[in-house]
Amino acid sequence: MTDPVPGPPAGPDHPFAAFGLPGRPGGEEFWGAPGPTSVPAPGGGWSTLFRRRGGPAEVEFESWSAPVPMVRWRDTDCWYAEVRMPARLRVTYRFRAGGEWYADPLNPVGAGGERSIAATPDAPPQPHWPAVGADDVLPLPATRIRWASDRLGGRRTARVHPVAGGGPVVLLLDGDDWLYLHPAVTAFDAAAAAGELPPVTLVFLPAADRLAEYTCRPELWQAVRDELLPRVADCGVPADPERLVVAGQSLGGLSAVYAALEFPDLVSRVACQSGSFWWTPQAPGPADLPADPLGGPVGGAVAARLRERPAPAGLRIAFDLGEHETRMRPHCELVEDLVRRAGATVRVSRSASEHDRAGWRQALLRDVAWALD
Repeated sequence: MTDPVPGPPAGPDHPFAAFGLPGRPGGEEFWGAPGPTSVPAPGGGWSTLFRRRGGPAEVEFESWSAPVPMVRWRDTDCWYAEVRMPARLRVTYRFRAGGEWYADPLNPVGAGGERSIAATPDAPPQPHWPAVGADDVLPLPATRIRWASDRLGGRRTARVHPVAGGGPVVLLLDGDDWLYLHPAVTAFDAAAAAGELPPVTLVFLPAADRLAEYTCRPELWQAVRDELLPRVADCGVPADPERLVVAGQSLGGLSAVYAALEFPDLVSRVACQSGSFWWTPQAPGPADLPADPLGGPVGGAVAARLRERPAPAGLRIAFDLGEHETRMRPHCELVEDLVRRAGATVRVSRSASEHDRAGWRQALLRDVAWALD
């Protein structure tokens, strides 16, 4: 996490002049301009202006920065913050005011009802991911599997969506995020229509307890093998579990790679974004996590396992990491190297983000396609 750096000095009349906003600050023309707005910052990177109409608030970012308080412009209803951003950054943010969270009403690109997405002008485009406003309702797959798991306990709903008629199963961990925050159904359909992705069958798997289920626990993958996939096969949607791809981010990425190492007959293709390879068994639950979980052994439990015995033959794993995740990098790079040296087919890339799903989502499409190539 980084502390924000002040933006450029104020313009000749008001601090918004450098950003080219029209009209009088606080006037209707001023509020008609979309936001946030970025201009080049001295020394590199970008100065980005966030505006909010109303009262005091903070800009809260996902992972990348500490919250930034907004300040009021004179006696207007305009509250704003100038935030220094590095080159190539896409980040999720929201406004916090009075103990509540809000999406940015000036920003047409959102992630769920209370989050927005900002991108610096040099961030790579994300084709196939449509702009989604705070009030938009994302399409949900019609096929639902009500799953009461004997191995995991509890009940959950997995949704199934055939892309271009259906094909190999792509299991999306943290499935509710890809259903309700980021429009994966629309994006995968669009990528397939553009010829960039083969027909697949998406299975959106929600987590009841991420730290319990995604931290190198065999029960999850036993339940997927013995309980979930047979239900998918019986749901009436064309699906081929023999070429299963598992896609996961953060703890989900850790779990996906663990499954490939320990359940190779089930999982041999993985799309992993920012896997939490800092994790070790010494941190089994939230109350036991150290104050600095990334400060432990490099590569954590997965690196230790790879040193003890090689990866199974035939693995195909795509690794992606945010360019700005400096403390995650040693953990991820070590695991990437150990998996490659074990003989797996490995692809490594870096996304224009910190630890943020908004930055990983283009890699998700690309790496699922690569895993099935």
